[in-house]
Amino acid sequence: MSVRFTAKARRGMVALTVAAGLAVGLAGCGGGGSEDKKPQTLPSVSKGTGSNPSAQQQKPDAPLAELRGQGGLTLQITAAERDSGGFVTVNGDLKNDASQSLVIPSALRGDETEIVQHGTSLGGATLVDSKGKKRYYVLRDTEGRPLTTIGLTSIQSGQTIPVFMQFPSPPAGTSEVTLQLPTFSSGTIKISG
Repeated sequence: MSVRFTAKARRGMVALTVAAGLAVGLAGCGGGGSEDKKPQTLPSVSKGTGSNPSAQQQKPDAPLAELRGQGGLTLQITAAERDSGGFVTVNGDLKNDASQSLVIPSALRGDETEIVQHGTSLGGATLVDSKGKKRYYVLRDTEGRPLTTIGLTSIQSGQTIPVFMQFPSPPAGTSEVTLQLPTFSSGTIKISG
């Protein structure tokens, strides 16, 4: 019985044979080399027996602030960093501490027409600099989208969603501001950087 292969089938078999040969060749290259080389070891994370964890392992960093919302929502602010580009990025975790799923309130996006048309977001957030007597609103891109986490619809019981908001930077001398978000309590946060 004679078997005929088309040109396409032959190219496929050649490619498969070459790939198998390369795989075998690479596998054989792993252990060669000079005998006097020391094996690589990864640096130890903690010294000692392992029974004394570092301070970072004992407790996570405390949030800068915790804002309480309606129905069991909380917003823990984990960082507020000033950037050389002239803005402040606020990061946090939106958590559902309730026993059931919650719909994210549409009021979080604020009531500005430009932001409302882009769906649910944290676009209603503001930073208040009481020392400088100024309020800073969430930045927007060229199409009017807020520079925050967007597309928030619902949050399951016990779920945590990482979120961010970007604002114009207060003057360098201002290190504490109050974060306000509709339907949430206010919280004072310290800006780093």
